[in-house]
Amino acid sequence: MRDFLYSEIASINGMVNLPDDPDLAIAAGRGLCENLLEPLQATFGRLAVRSSYRSPEVNGYGCVHRLSCASNERNLARHVWDRRDKHGMGAVASIVIPWLVDRMDAGTTWQAMAWWIHDHLPYSELQFFPKLGAFNIGWHEAPKRTIYSFIQPRGFLTKPGFLNHDGNHEDRYAGFPQMVVVRRLTL
Repeated sequence: MRDFLYSEIASINGMVNLPDDPDLAIAAGRGLCENLLEPLQATFGRLAVRSSYRSPEVNGYGCVHRLSCASNERNLARHVWDRRDKHGMGAVASIVIPWLVDRMDAGTTWQAMAWWIHDHLPYSELQFFPKLGAFNIGWHEAPKRTIYSFIQPRGFLTKPGFLNHDGNHEDRYAGFPQMVVVRRLTL
């Protein structure tokens, strides 16, 4: 949780980035980790978390000062883990997968990673950014299953209702590793 609570915005501006509802933040973070981040790390190796949980104060400051933060209303159950949106609980992390970065110079695309995640993991939303192959990956108890890119060609790669949404897309991520199943111990 310590990695998820770190915020450059908060550190630089002397703000506290702690959840008002720690139990909800932990539950949402557990959904994000168990369903998305742990399987990605088991399959592709270490992940770099660039941004994750933001308190409403930190996120609101980032939005007002144009620091790549959406409004608090748009970030409920996304970067603001300790507030539900109208559909329930969720959490988002902005990550970089070094495995992908190492292969992008050789021609591997963000779309290949997007389709791999789409076919293997119960994500709610993916948003890809131009730098470092970074992307937001979100878990939600009522997943939207949308993939959007801020990289050209900008816009939706897929969402429910698109002809390309259903089916298997393995031809688009040839050479990617097989998913490693994370086994959990029960106490």
